[in-house]
Amino acid sequence: MPREGTRPLPEIPPKVTVTRVAVARTRQLSAALAGRVRAASRADGAGESGLTHLLWVNALHMAGDAMIAVSLAGTLFFAATTNAQRSNVALYLLVTMAPFALLAPVIGPALDRLQRGRRWALAASLAGRAVLALVMAGHFHDFLLYPAALGVLVLSKAHNVLRAAVVPRVLPPGLSLTSANARQSIFGLATAGIAGGIGAGIAALLGFSWELQATALVFVAGAVLAVRLPRHVDVPTGELPADVLTTAEIPVPGRRRRVVSPHVVLALRANAALRGLGGFLTIFSAFLVQATFPGGWQGTAALGAIAAAAGLGSFAGTAAGSRLHNAPPDRLVLYSAGAAAAITVLAAVFYSFPMAAVVALVSAVTNALGKVSLDAIIQREVPENLRASAFARSETLLQLAWVFGGALGIALPPVGWLGFTVAAALLVVAVGLILWSLQRGRAEVPTWS
Repeated sequence: MPREGTRPLPEIPPKVTVTRVAVARTRQLSAALAGRVRAASRADGAGESGLTHLLWVNALHMAGDAMIAVSLAGTLFFAATTNAQRSNVALYLLVTMAPFALLAPVIGPALDRLQRGRRWALAASLAGRAVLALVMAGHFHDFLLYPAALGVLVLSKAHNVLRAAVVPRVLPPGLSLTSANARQSIFGLATAGIAGGIGAGIAALLGFSWELQATALVFVAGAVLAVRLPRHVDVPTGELPADVLTTAEIPVPGRRRRVVSPHVVLALRANAALRGLGGFLTIFSAFLVQATFPGGWQGTAALGAIAAAAGLGSFAGTAAGSRLHNAPPDRLVLYSAGAAAAITVLAAVFYSFPMAAVVALVSAVTNALGKVSLDAIIQREVPENLRASAFARSETLLQLAWVFGGALGIALPPVGWLGFTVAAALLVVAVGLILWSLQRGRAEVPTWS
């Protein structure tokens, strides 16, 4: 205690150190980044319409899927012997493709009838994956892993279809559907990248069971957010069923006939080809790395290069697509499919591993641009009361195309020139058929009525 009449000693400020300056600067930058992210998610009326809420639901959905992918890579691929890896992945794709192929014709009509309760359906898909992630954590080394993983993947595909049907219901008046989907993709890719890294760290330090338990918590958080979506998500808006696979007439009682625009059909076929290439590269590249590089850091670096190229391409394509407001989407989707076919042909003729990384980059860019173009075409060609069903059915077909490409990747031997030759041949045929259909249909101008 100072004596009476004496001044108290001034407080000595804490000593300035490099560590304290770094911590303070990190907090400042983190707060600024969080503010920017929050502002970007709420821009253009997204906060008021409910799109921001759906954006974060989708971000947690993609983050959980990324963590599931990390755990499955650990047991199906890296933790198995060479022969077992191919059989494990083949079994995984088989059990994935067969049930979802059976479910595909059911999901679209089911959504057409499910006009109410879509936020609860979204929450159920996330909660179901949380439960299955816990089952995977408890049976990580036995056969029960496979049906649980199958359930997680089917629910993930169903979630994508549901989300595509919900977006038009939370779209703000000043934002296009293309920009809304691009914004969701950018946020989802960012959270998936961060969550995948965190999941890999947890798996390395504590094991895959702990990583799957953390994944379950991510899905639970997403389910809670889904339930808290705006109530108007569950309000029917007079939506009608739409078939986007063919240009056949759709009979509707009491109404004039409706004919699907060929623009939508051709764009969807081009996107299916691009999505199939993406699935092929995802599976084939992993086995190609294993056959080309020895174990250890070289194989990890090679696989990381492929993944980094694909991630960079997804970001670049989505960002570019959201800004190409004046570019004709019909031409853009054809250019995307043609560019993917051309680079795959070059990889088949002049194969090298760097060329494979270039194909992964171009494929990711064209996939993103093609999807943005498809969204724009559906928004332009399909009436509002049919749009939710059109998005749901198109997303179902694209998911199946990815699985088909993945199955092709596991069926082919890990020989670079051979794999890219087969992929290039299929892409050239697909693009040729699309161009032939375009030429044949020039005289016809179907309309919605």
